[in-house]
Amino acid sequence: MLKFGLVTLGCDKNTVDSERYLADLVAHGAEPVQDLREADVVLVNTCGFIDAAKAESIEAIVDAARLKDDGQVKAVFAIGCMVERHKDELVDALPEVDVFLGNSETDRIVPELVERGLLGGSLVEHPGVRLFSGDLPQVRYLKISEGCDHGCAFCAIPLMRGKHRSFALDDLVCEAQLLEAQGAREINLVAQDLAHYGRDRRDGNALPELLEALVQHTSIPWIRNMYLYSTGITPRLLEVIAANDRIVRWLDTPMQHGSDAVLARMRRPERQKTIRERLAQYRSIVPDLAIRTSVIVGFPGETEDDFNILCEFLEEIQFDRVGVFTYSPQEGTRAHAMDDDVADSIKQERKERIEELQRSITAVRYERFLSREARVLVERAGDSPNVWTCRAPWQADDIDGLMHVRIPDGLLRDGVRPVPGAFLDVHVDQVVDDYDFTATLLRIADAPQVAAPIRPTRALPLVGIDTSTAGSFGR
Repeated sequence: MLKFGLVTLGCDKNTVDSERYLADLVAHGAEPVQDLREADVVLVNTCGFIDAAKAESIEAIVDAARLKDDGQVKAVFAIGCMVERHKDELVDALPEVDVFLGNSETDRIVPELVERGLLGGSLVEHPGVRLFSGDLPQVRYLKISEGCDHGCAFCAIPLMRGKHRSFALDDLVCEAQLLEAQGAREINLVAQDLAHYGRDRRDGNALPELLEALVQHTSIPWIRNMYLYSTGITPRLLEVIAANDRIVRWLDTPMQHGSDAVLARMRRPERQKTIRERLAQYRSIVPDLAIRTSVIVGFPGETEDDFNILCEFLEEIQFDRVGVFTYSPQEGTRAHAMDDDVADSIKQERKERIEELQRSITAVRYERFLSREARVLVERAGDSPNVWTCRAPWQADDIDGLMHVRIPDGLLRDGVRPVPGAFLDVHVDQVVDDYDFTATLLRIADAPQVAAPIRPTRALPLVGIDTSTAGSFGR
């Protein structure tokens, strides 16, 4: 039996892709291993978003290729975004790699292994579209579309992922049912722009219809929307979020800057006026909505005045959280032809200034949650027996901090022990370390049926998915 290791780098969309590759390989009789030294084949799912991600991907590929010298690893596959963009250069630079497959070619993973005599070509029993390989099975990601049609000057995503194409609503509902069967208690909808979902299919289904279908046809307690362009956030979408308790009142909408001049050079459709108006609309339709955004500092031509305008706008708008990135020129983008005229030291200084400013804004925003009762999701046991690590609805996985929940001594003596995936009702006590909270357990609100969800290894009766093509889903 072929043993394989799979290294995933980059964003959550890459994680979804890797889970598809994992399922397809298992369906053909391969066995995944955690220790790459035990693998016959190592696959590295690369990221090519910015230079730092490319460097990390190359390092992972080189490390995997070194394992071939020890004799156990027979082949190394480099796949995914970076390969899609730079395949020719990588082939020349990394002769120790056996196979390079870009995003548009990953349906060749199994055939390439078969041709090398490393894998049998017949299906065994398909586990169903995706297999989980991470640490928190209660938190999963559902990619609803691929690619991007936006023309942002700084972004290379269309060069790696192609034009926008939405997946069929029925297939996504079936996939969500699979994730639920694997133990998901929260699904995070991801795409380059969730709000663009369905426009290309012209079947009457957009993001609001998808959300309503997920609420109707699954029992997953939390459904979260990650990364929506503000131009596509409609009153209808906001009303669906406001009307369904299982759709988390949290949005990630990238602003990228606060200066109209910089936004124009970035080829972004928003301006201060429209951003201001839309955010007011979001908050009026969805009470208590938590809003995260991202900004880029050091874009070509950004002056100190532009930067100050951004700071003033952030103070005015009062986002709950802000991710800050320094501009990195990417070959093939429109901005690559611009003069990268902001020094790296200034970029870093501006990044740190924004982070410090937002820290104070977030502290004020978070005060509204104190002394409230909130429902939180258990992630894992904490550092002591009477403290558990959780997340509140306004805290997205891995990016928005944690909720440290204390179990009172009386409940502890009564044998109360939350499990990962359970929902707790807590009293929110205080903010700690800027972005985390402490809270006190009031009651266990909703516990999963099994403490450790079982990873399915046999075919599941999911209607509407052709599992024989799981490895090429959405290509």
